[in-house]
Amino acid sequence: IKEATGNLERAGDEAERIARMVKKILDQGSPRNLPSSDLRIASDMPSDLLRKALDAFARLDVSTALTILKEDDLIDAEFNGFVRKLVTYMMEDPRTIGACTHLMFMAKNIERIGDHATNIAENTWFVVHGDMPEGERKKEDRTSE
Repeated sequence: IKEATGNLERAGDEAERIARMVKKILDQGSPRNLPSSDLRIASDMPSDLLRKALDAFARLDVSTALTILKEDDLIDAEFNGFVRKLVTYMMEDPRTIGACTHLMFMAKNIERIGDHATNIAENTWFVVHGDMPEGERKKEDRTSE
């Protein structure tokens, strides 16, 4: 249980970082043509995953926990696509670099919330079975590719 609460706390820390960056972007007056709506849509995936992970943990539902482990790959793919889009914006208009950098960090924080949800799902499996789920979970950052 301690491990799950730790992951929940770290997810909250990520949300706090996102809120601080939103404030910075608003204070600096970000350009209107940035893909921030893509980020809002992408943030729904990890928040839903976190909700599912907490529900699975409360119910000790290992089938939902396994589903969550697979869904994290979708979040990672969405994150990598968003980063590529931001790089394109920055290359096309260097004036967007500051705001895009904030959006990139926010996207990483959102992606990390998905990772914490996945950790909670692994904890659920461990509590029920006493070992980790079969197969290796990818824990790699591919944003530099």
